[in-house]
Amino acid sequence: MSLVFGILVFERMTQLDATGPFEALSRVPGARVLLVAKSTRIVTDEHGLKLKPDTDLRRCPKLDLLCVPGGSGVNALLEDEAVLRFVRRQARGARYVTSVCTGSLVLGAAGLLRGRRAACHWLSLPLLAAFGAKPSARRIERDGNLITAGGITSGIDFGLWLAGKIAGPAAGREIQLMMQYDPQPPFRSGTPRQAGGRLAATVRRKRAAFQGERALLVARAAARLSRAGA
Repeated sequence: MSLVFGILVFERMTQLDATGPFEALSRVPGARVLLVAKSTRIVTDEHGLKLKPDTDLRRCPKLDLLCVPGGSGVNALLEDEAVLRFVRRQARGARYVTSVCTGSLVLGAAGLLRGRRAACHWLSLPLLAAFGAKPSARRIERDGNLITAGGITSGIDFGLWLAGKIAGPAAGREIQLMMQYDPQPPFRSGTPRQAGGRLAATVRRKRAAFQGERALLVARAAARLSRAGA
């Protein structure tokens, strides 16, 4: 088996959205995982971690799997036609079209979510409806060859789940064991339901200005798709 997986990287992304799946998918026998960006210059995530892309959009080979991570930098991608064209082009031939966290908003802006179930980070999940998607609160959502994961850490689960689908359950279990992935979080606050209304409201309030900006960008992207007949 020879497979080429591509993970889009960009300024102000959330690195764990990419590195979580990378850790699992890079262990799939016969797979090669490429970090793809607009150029091969170093990309800095939203908290300062630096990543070196393997290839740029133009030179990227045909991918068997495309993964779009999320992060605050997603806002800029919603109106980046070069990135959206790349996503559409690769999606046409990919075996799997995937995202982690708010990366699904980029898939939506590329016109790939209409009528399909998709997951996202809980703060931005309602925004998917603007792209004609059916928002899903599941940690991993599959709709045909479209596989979307929820917020940030779900990318690890997604990577392991997909490794098992591609290489078989035995390989998936072996990869999980090698990663010693046995999450035991110190707090029960990983979802709004677990966190409770007061904490969820606090987080919403702190992110209100940013989420308002994102909602405007999503509305503009959805309007462009509508005008284009996508």
